[in-house]
Amino acid sequence: MAEASWPSEAEVNEMRNLVSSMAGRDPGEVRIVASPYRICPLGAHIDHQGGAVSAMTINRGILLGFIPADDAKVVLRSGQFEGEVHFSVSDVQHPVHSSKKDVNHTTDSPNRKEEDSRWGKFARGAVFALQKMGHSLDRGITGYICGSEGLDCAGLSSSAAAGVAYLLAFESANNLTMSEVENIELDRLIENEYLGLRNGILDQSAILLSSHGCLTYMNCKTKEHELVRPFKLQKDHQSDLQKSYKILLAFSGLRKALTSNPGYNRRVAECQEAARVLLKASGMDKVEPLLGNGK
Repeated sequence: MAEASWPSEAEVNEMRNLVSSMAGRDPGEVRIVASPYRICPLGAHIDHQGGAVSAMTINRGILLGFIPADDAKVVLRSGQFEGEVHFSVSDVQHPVHSSKKDVNHTTDSPNRKEEDSRWGKFARGAVFALQKMGHSLDRGITGYICGSEGLDCAGLSSSAAAGVAYLLAFESANNLTMSEVENIELDRLIENEYLGLRNGILDQSAILLSSHGCLTYMNCKTKEHELVRPFKLQKDHQSDLQKSYKILLAFSGLRKALTSNPGYNRRVAECQEAARVLLKASGMDKVEPLLGNGK
C-alpha cells in the first residue's frame, strides 16, 4: 500500500476554504505553504557547537494558508491555539527577550488571550528577521496555520517549521525572492535574536534543504551540505535494488516549548563551558569556546 502524500488534497481544500471565509475572498486566491517537520539521526546539541549533523524531513508538518492583504495588516488564526493575532508589518518588531515589557505587542487588543502572545511570536519574528535584513514590507497577510494533528511541540521542530512558513508567506506577499541559504539565516534570526533561543541551524536547514528519500548532511561550522541518497544493493549481479527502510517516531507525550523552557539554553551554556575547559587544556584558550573548534 502506497504511503499517503502530505499535504493531501482534502487538507489543502479545507485550508483554502478556511482562509477564504476569513478574508471574504475567493478560495482560488489562497496561497499554501507546506513546511515539513524533521528528524535528526545526528544533531542534538551538535549544530550550535559547529559539528556535523544529519537530518531529513517527514511527510507531516505545518500548513499555512494565506491571502496577501491590500494593506500592512496581519490577521492570523491557528488550528492548535486559541485567539486571533493582529499586527502590522509596518510596525518595528523588537526581540521578545530583550525586555520584561513585551513592547512588540503594543498594537494588539488589550483583551488578547495568553495563547496569542505565545503562538503569535513566530509571525512577528519573521517580520523582525526580514526588517533586520533591510527588507521593507508593505503587505500583510490574512492566514490560518495548522500543524499535523498530535505532533506540535513533539520534538520535530514545529517551531522552525512555523518560522519558515511565515517567512515564505511574507516573502510571497511582498514579492521577495530569497534563496534557501538566505531563509536559513532569516530563521536563525527569529530563533536566536528574536526569541532568544541559542540553538543552531540544523532545524531550518533540514526543512529548506532536504529532498525526498534523502538524508541531509551538514557541516555546521563551514555550512557545507550534501544530500545522501539511499545505498543500493546488488542482487544476483543483475539489478540494483534500493535498500528499504522505515522511520519509527516514538513520542513520550510530554510537550515543552524550547522558547519557554530555560533548560535548552542552559545546556548550550554547559557545552560552551566544557569547550572552554578543553580548549584551555589544549593551549587553544584564545579561540571561541565551541566544542567544534578543538583539533
